[in-house]
Amino acid sequence: MNLNNQPQPEQFVNIAYYKFVQIEQPQELRETLLNLCNDLQIKGTILLAHEGINSCLVGSNSAIDAFISFMHKHPCFSDIEFKKSYSEHIPFRRMLVKVKKEIIPMGMDSIQPANFTGKYVTAMELKEWLDKGEDLVFLDTRNDYEVELGTFRNAIDPKIKKFRDFPDWVRENFMQYKKQKVITFCTGGIRCEKATAFMRQEGFEDVYQIHGGILKYFEETHKKAPTDDNYYDGDCFVFDYRVAVDKQLKETQYEICYACWTPLRAEDKTHPNYKADTYCPHCYENYLNKEVKRNNLIKENNMRSLKVRQERAKKIREQWEKGLL
Repeated sequence: MNLNNQPQPEQFVNIAYYKFVQIEQPQELRETLLNLCNDLQIKGTILLAHEGINSCLVGSNSAIDAFISFMHKHPCFSDIEFKKSYSEHIPFRRMLVKVKKEIIPMGMDSIQPANFTGKYVTAMELKEWLDKGEDLVFLDTRNDYEVELGTFRNAIDPKIKKFRDFPDWVRENFMQYKKQKVITFCTGGIRCEKATAFMRQEGFEDVYQIHGGILKYFEETHKKAPTDDNYYDGDCFVFDYRVAVDKQLKETQYEICYACWTPLRAEDKTHPNYKADTYCPHCYENYLNKEVKRNNLIKENNMRSLKVRQERAKKIREQWEKGLL
């Protein structure tokens, strides 16, 4: 009952999902999914490739239910698990369906997660291992700006800028853990599918991925053990305008620097090295370096133009002095 007789904000449903599966005609599927989402007034992004699908979408409850029903009737996607969360606004501006070479770029044709990947561990299985104090090595497969917002306690952070850097980092920094029990994790699980497939190819013997990623881990541990320590410190970066969610999958108070994509806290936005949509304390030095290079380039171009004008004026003067003009 609304005692203040005020209208309640509408709740929109956010879904994240992926699946590695052979898609024969991704361009044809693109048209089908784009038309469906537009008809349902769903917004977000769908990535398609021959290796599978990866997507984040948002819409009304009825629209999302209709979309899920359609997907579960499709022979390629009948077993897809959709991770749901809720928001009071639509965190996407439009609907995009893109066909890519890979749905998560690693650049290694030998890695086929649909056929070969690591073992799954569910949220509650993992929590039980942690409660018992098992000897686990946690490996965060996300980019550095994501890890900054939060990660599992004592997890190893590769500090990579992009997922393509992961294989080289493992070969150079992580091979000593080949015989240990390794738990990989990412936001929704998709990067770990490729990460564990690669690690098994490199000889890792006991490598796991959290089923459904951090988002599913938050959902399950909050539902089944809401007062327990879940061994994760901080929030989880998400790839939409919510920026991050907490352990209850509620939107947190972060914004994004659109120059460097670093999540910004309140103190970042009051810092003297912050200018909206231009730079933030994390990329200010890089911005200055680019400005110096840009100004030097402008100066060099101006000097070249001035030299051309001077040469042209000199030739005209010489012709004038010889009476040729």
